[in-house]
Amino acid sequence: MKELIKLQVGDSLEEVQLPPVARLDLIKYAGASGDYNPIHTIDEEAKKAGLPGIIAHGMWTMGNLAKLFTPYYEEGFIQDYSVRFKRMVFLNDIITLKATLKEKNENQLRFHVQAINQNGQEVVKGEVVFSPY
Repeated sequence: MKELIKLQVGDSLEEVQLPPVARLDLIKYAGASGDYNPIHTIDEEAKKAGLPGIIAHGMWTMGNLAKLFTPYYEEGFIQDYSVRFKRMVFLNDIITLKATLKEKNENQLRFHVQAINQNGQEVVKGEVVFSPY
């Protein structure tokens, strides 16, 4: 694993592939976050809302993107984090997390981050600003 500070603009972090989205993941996230909207956990309620099935919480996907930076916690911290939700994430989707360094100075590393589903569709995109210690 390369140190973040040694990355050059255009370099990417090692991709992280999540296991297929499971109902239990979403139930646990609902409990942790306090977001008990039933479209995230109950099939019938999701269908009543016009969805083909339950969908993952957007913030569940956003939170998982931070896993890209977990191996680097001794080098610094995420100073800023913003995303845009592009598509819904459904049960059994396989999400791949990606980050590419787009700007670098001595105080900050600015990354473009993405979550991509198994069909190659971007479900979340955004930016992470990482500050080295």
